[in-house]
Amino acid sequence: MKNKKECFGLLDRVFPVGERGMREVVPGCFKCDDRVECLRAALATSEGLGFRENLLEERSSGGFIGRIRRWSEKKTLSRLREKEREKK
Repeated sequence: MKNKKECFGLLDRVFPVGERGMREVVPGCFKCDDRVECLRAALATSEGLGFRENLLEERSSGGFIGRIRRWSEKKTLSRLREKEREKK
């Protein structure tokens, strides 16, 4: 089994807030074989779920279908947040 790097799945290490106040991928992560799995793990943490909820709030709904899609995504994030709480 392959050992993960110490930064694996840590949102602030693999997708930190840059100088312009936006999250940016660390350039070294592009060379990492675990980059996709790592970012998915980071976005599944409590901090990552909060980031995803904030993105959802900032996005416009885009008509009726957009509102339904946004509601569905909020529901999914709510369920993921509940699972995260159950782990603790």
